[in-house]
Amino acid sequence: MSCHDRIRHVRRASTLALGTLSAALLTLIPWSGTAVAHGSVVDPASRNYGCWQRWGDDFQNPAMAQQDPMCWQAWQDDPNAMWNWNGLYRNGSAGDFEAVVPDGQLCSGGRTEGGRYNSLDTVGAWKTTAVADDFTVKLHDQASHGADYLKVYVSRQGFDPTTQPLGWDDLQLLTTTGRYAPGQHYEVPVSTSGLSGRHVVYTIWQASHMDQTYFLCSDVDFG
Repeated sequence: MSCHDRIRHVRRASTLALGTLSAALLTLIPWSGTAVAHGSVVDPASRNYGCWQRWGDDFQNPAMAQQDPMCWQAWQDDPNAMWNWNGLYRNGSAGDFEAVVPDGQLCSGGRTEGGRYNSLDTVGAWKTTAVADDFTVKLHDQASHGADYLKVYVSRQGFDPTTQPLGWDDLQLLTTTGRYAPGQHYEVPVSTSGLSGRHVVYTIWQASHMDQTYFLCSDVDFG
């Protein structure tokens, strides 16, 4: 191999390596962006956290359309709803949640941030987490905002989230907590009775650092 050919070979290899590195870095950008954000319910997983958890490293896989169609439509509508799974909040609710979040828009928190989270209100068979009558809601607070309180609701028996949009009258309150000091992991034990089949667990997290409220839908199946 001539000196000129060796130089060309080294340049080509360097370019390929740089391209591979750049592609790898690009796959990390969405996660890096969320690392300094806010939080969500991680168990039972909120809708967009569940989609990110299952498909975040494989979000272009066409198999998602058949295996997880509700996540598929969400990724197609706006991938940032999943990359920013911890940013589903709105400011300035002043505790009047039913006034600021309309029926049918509970899972998007009232279609915040220019409609980024609209797809989370889509009616259909979202993937569920199996739960018992007594279970624990686990919330991950990446930014350590703390909580003035958390409210946990569950949809009433007979409500079908696969065919009906979720409204306030479809919910029953399970518990309201006290304050949580700033940290990254909060747990809320809840008890239910007489529930079976598919339901929506709805968590409201009132952060402590300002009037910032998170509205989080988790799909569950009571065995």
